[in-house]
This record gives sequence, structure tokens and C-alpha cells, in this order.
Amino acid sequence: MPLFSLACVAIPPQLRGFEGPASAHQAFAVTLADGCIARIEPVPGRPTGTLLSAFVDLHVHLDKNFTVEHTGAIQGDLQAAITRIAQDRVGWTADDLHQRMTRGLVQAYAYGSRALRTHLDWVDVAQPPSVAVFQALREAWADKLTLQWVSLTPLDVFAEPAAGLHIAQAVRAGGGILGAFVYRNEAIDAKLQRVFELAVAQGLALDFHVDEGLDADAEGLRAIAKLTIAHQMQGRVTCGHACSLSVQGPARALDTLALCAQAGIHLVALPTTNLYLQGAWDTTPVPRGITRLKEAVAQGGWPSLATDNVADVFYPYGSYDLIDTFGLGVQAGHLAPAMDWLPCITTHPARAMGLAWDGLLCSGCPADLVLLAASHDCELLSPAGRQRRVWRRGIPLTDKLNESASHDPG
Repeated sequence: MPLFSLACVAIPPQLRGFEGPASAHQAFAVTLADGCIARIEPVPGRPTGTLLSAFVDLHVHLDKNFTVEHTGAIQGDLQAAITRIAQDRVGWTADDLHQRMTRGLVQAYAYGSRALRTHLDWVDVAQPPSVAVFQALREAWADKLTLQWVSLTPLDVFAEPAAGLHIAQAVRAGGGILGAFVYRNEAIDAKLQRVFELAVAQGLALDFHVDEGLDADAEGLRAIAKLTIAHQMQGRVTCGHACSLSVQGPARALDTLALCAQAGIHLVALPTTNLYLQGAWDTTPVPRGITRLKEAVAQGGWPSLATDNVADVFYPYGSYDLIDTFGLGVQAGHLAPAMDWLPCITTHPARAMGLAWDGLLCSGCPADLVLLAASHDCELLSPAGRQRRVWRRGIPLTDKLNESASHDPG
């Protein structure tokens, strides 16, 4: 017997894993049973909402979130924010981390995410306490969220061979992804080469913070793309930020993005933090900091949009509502029609994380779903259109759970 039936909903063409009418405005009846979608059938009439697969958040920072009350905010200065969080990190305890990280997971789950990848600060050889806390949470939340973690280490640490090997071995033992913060480093090619050698030797995927600034000569992304191809790691490398692409000449930026497509690099745009930290604060910012999403798609890439920071020194606002981040990215990047870009928070990041389900909606797929009130592009970015119902394994989340996320209980 069906657990639930959705009578008249739109399904964006990019999320359809089935044959049917091509019109973006076609309405469908969707039947849920046994934790899956049982049937999808076209029906007459105007859709009363838009059905999506549950969101996938490819780049977050659970260890930093909800610290802004004691760090304060930094406007437009990434390096100052890095210094401030380093000072605050000294006082982090396992209990504090567990409480704040859980708070983030509660929000993400209630707002409709089914998977997250978090970066965890790993600033020297010693393993940070956040790793053990994350591993415990990954196990505790296994029936609700798919969770991955990345070691976020300054690239210069890898200049010391023993330190890099120790970190890579520990990341492998902890089921993580090897990462680095890359920005105009001295001897950048040699250090990146070392990271790739470690990843290949340890069988690790890679995830970089790269070119997070507005210097046109920051070309870490280009170097990473070339090394990805050279080490035959196509499809196993993710790069977040890439802000410098926005200020490079079009020919150079497009050539780099073509290399990224050839390398199968998963590019992640992070509009909240980059719009907040990049560009001047004493005048209206002209360089905005968001990477070239349209151009990435034109070159054959599969970019994503992700939450990044929440209520910390890097971005003092926000929440784990990925639709909120999506709306900001759509407006800042002039991404239209908006519905066409929904793969950036569903199927594209699912591919980057290597999830078992690609996020396409079809008979037999998991009934992990989000039904937005919006039925067309303009409503998608309105407060009314962002209202939603969330299903997990075909069961609607309770109103109480949705309310708890909206009110951010802490």
C-alpha cells in the first residue's frame, strides 16, 4: 500500500531519470512506497510545487560553525579571519565540537540535505580532536545523513615529507579525504606534486581550497588540473572557491576551465563566504569573488554550490539551508533560468561525493525528497516559494522537526 502520494508536482527536466513529456511545466503524480518512488505519471493541470531529490552539500565547515559569538566578525579580510579562528581553535573541546557540529547536522537534515562533506582544520602534524568527534557523529547519523570529511591543511605543511606522510596515512586510517589550502604558495608546483603523490600512494581522493582571493596571478587551480591529468586522478579531485578566475582575463580563465573539465575536477562555488570576504568594504564591491559558473558549464564542467561557513568569523550569518545559498548564488552569478541550476545542489555534488544515488528522480529511487512550494523560476527565490516539505525514505518529517530548524535552537 502506498505510504504517500503527491498529486500534481513539477519535476525539473534536469532531475528526471525517466522518459516523459519534455515540458518543464508538465505536472506529475508521484507515488511513494516502501521508502522509494514507486511510480511517476504525467497528469493534466498546473503543478502546485516542485519536487527535488534531497540536497547534497559538498563543502561545509562543521568544526568552525556557530563560533562567531566569541570570535566576532571580520569584514573583507580572509587572512585576518584565518588568524582569528586559529586563536579561537585553542579553546575548542570535544564537548564543544560535538554540540556545535550536531547543531549543524540538525539544521541540514531538517532543511532537506541528505549528504554533507565537511572540512576539518588540520593545521600541523597532530590530528585535531574534531576528527574523532566527526567519526562518532558520522556513525550516530548514518541512518539520516551521508557524511564525509576532508583534512584542511596549509599547503606549506606538505613541504616536510614526514609531516605530509603522517597526515595522509592518518586521513586514510580515518576514512577521510586529503585536502590543502592553496594560495600563491612559494614552490607551489612542487608542494602540490607532493600532495598528489601522497594521494596516489594512499588511495585518497583530494579536495582543495584553492585561489580564494582576487589576485589574477593566483593559478593554483590550473596547476591542480594539470596534476590531476598527469596522475590519472580524473573525477577524484574537488576544488572549492577559485575566486581568482573571476578577475582573470576571459581567455586564460576559459582555458583553465577547459583543463578542469578534461581533468574531471568538481568545482564548488561558495557564494556566502566569498561575497562576504572578497572585495572592499569601504566602497561598493565591484569584484564579487564568485567563480565563473556559466563558463564552467560551457566548458563541460559539473559545478556545485555549497554552504561553506555558518555563523563564524568567515561568514557571521547563514544556516544549513542549501536553498538559501542557492538563491544567493543564482542572483550573484546571474544564473537563469534558476530551475536549470538546481543540479548544482543535487546531482552534481552527488556525483562529486560518489554517492550511490545520483539524485535523479525515477521509479525505484530512494524517496529522500524535498517538495518546494515554488512552481516556476520566479517563485523559487521568494520566501513563499522556498517553503518546503521533506521526506526521508518516503516518510514526511514532522512539523516539529522542520520548526526546530527554522528556529535554530542551538
